Amino acid sequence: MTCGTDHCACTYTTCSRRGNCCACVAYHQSRGEFPGCFFTPQGERSYDRSLRNLIQDRG
Repeated sequence: MTCGTDHCACTYTTCSRRGNCCACVAYHQSRGEFPGCFFTPQGERSYDRSLRNLIQDRG
């Protein structure tokens, strides 16, 4: 997995994990969530990181 802020789709630019995909995935997994980059841009802006929202967002 290539990590870096150049390719990070997360819009939360002040996050300390932004650009560190491994840390971001681990953080969200520990909370039962999915990272924002799994969502469409519109779905990411909802800040709802649940599986239900991911399925609804991705159709």
